[in-house]
Amino acid sequence: MISVRRRGAARLAAAVLASGLVAAGAMVTAGTAAADDAPPSRGGATATLGGLKTFDKAIIHDNGKDQQVGAGLFEMSVDNGGSIQTYCIDLHNPTQSKAKYEEKSWAETSLANNPNAGKINWVLQNSYPQVNDLGALAKKAGVDGALTEKTAAAGTQVAIWRFSDNAKVDAANPQAEKLADYLEKSAQNLQEPKASLSLDPPAVSGKAGERLGPVKVHTNADSVTLAPGTDSAGSGVKLVDKTGKTITSAADGGEVYFDVPEGASDGSATLTAQAATKVPVGRAFASATKSQTQILAGSSESTVSATATANWAKKGAVPAVSAEKDCAKGGVDITAANKGDEAFTFELLGKKYTVEAGQSKTVTAPVKEDESYKFTITGANGFKTTFSGVLDCKTSSSGGSDTPSSQPSPASAGGSTGGDTSGGDLAETGSSSNTPMIAGIAAALVVVGGGAVFFVRKKKAPAGE
Repeated sequence: MISVRRRGAARLAAAVLASGLVAAGAMVTAGTAAADDAPPSRGGATATLGGLKTFDKAIIHDNGKDQQVGAGLFEMSVDNGGSIQTYCIDLHNPTQSKAKYEEKSWAETSLANNPNAGKINWVLQNSYPQVNDLGALAKKAGVDGALTEKTAAAGTQVAIWRFSDNAKVDAANPQAEKLADYLEKSAQNLQEPKASLSLDPPAVSGKAGERLGPVKVHTNADSVTLAPGTDSAGSGVKLVDKTGKTITSAADGGEVYFDVPEGASDGSATLTAQAATKVPVGRAFASATKSQTQILAGSSESTVSATATANWAKKGAVPAVSAEKDCAKGGVDITAANKGDEAFTFELLGKKYTVEAGQSKTVTAPVKEDESYKFTITGANGFKTTFSGVLDCKTSSSGGSDTPSSQPSPASAGGSTGGDTSGGDLAETGSSSNTPMIAGIAAALVVVGGGAVFFVRKKKAPAGE
């Protein structure tokens, strides 16, 4: 299991080295990222793919053919400090080298429609690297002989693929295959783990002279640091609790408000929450580009963050707009709340929607699988916000090609394998040497057009939002 240092963001760099996951110089800047005008992540860890590092061989039986692939643990470097280990839950898609990943809820990935998602979480909790006593793990699984880190990782990955992709796959090593069979047969449904850090709602609104919020903090960290954005300085906006006291930190369940001075000009402000913590095992990680979805198997102490925005005006409509992928519906939920004294009207995919004062509305904009999207919402007083990304809600076996990605070696997934070439000439599901081409294709994808059917629901704005 990854070693952990329990206290302080100042210790993050040491924790990365102590984990043994990231070699000197392995921290890299993502080669792919969301559009510049895309809003920040809703919260959690963001990381850059390093590569498939601890692995052995597996055999995929597909359409009457057998294909040998590398199966095991990927490693990622977390932005601003830390490292994580992940397994693949999207067998038939390649990764993009050094792709950028964000911590996501299951609802925003293929796990949303997978009845076995909870069993994958059980496998993660009860196998390598969470269980790092390989002798005890072998005994529990009835393995004849010893498990190594590589064969334990391969057996765990094989069991996960059977649940995530409904794949017909076996581990090449007999001990690894025995472990995979044990994990598959023993797995039980566990609940989805909570986010390492999130702010809810991610956008609030109101009038100058009011406390806008609350924004509730959800985290597994002992404490979260709160800081106003640079856009708050000129407006005099402060971060306060419900009594109006200025605050710079909060714990899980804490509430924070934007205190906007009376007479402040119409405008907006942001807050950033940051903490050092272990990301919970079982959290999903998805890329803003088309790159293989992952699930967390282990974490060093890592930097996690989240942002929230506030928008205010003296009169008229005062909207707060947020977006979240909804894989159960196959689209993106656009939620608009209006805390002004006039109706807020916005256009989405060629259709206009009106949110009355004091109300909120959620519109599900349908997006085709693997298609890029970009929605810009505008309103009075110069209000404008843009949401963009790629909808990746299905494994390819459930919505596309049934042929796994084939690449020459695990090293091409990014990073170094430390000179270990025992994997041989593998067909690698975790890599793509065609990153520039893939990125170009992704950029050229057509943004979803008008004329689509929407799912609309109205609700009252939460009290004090």
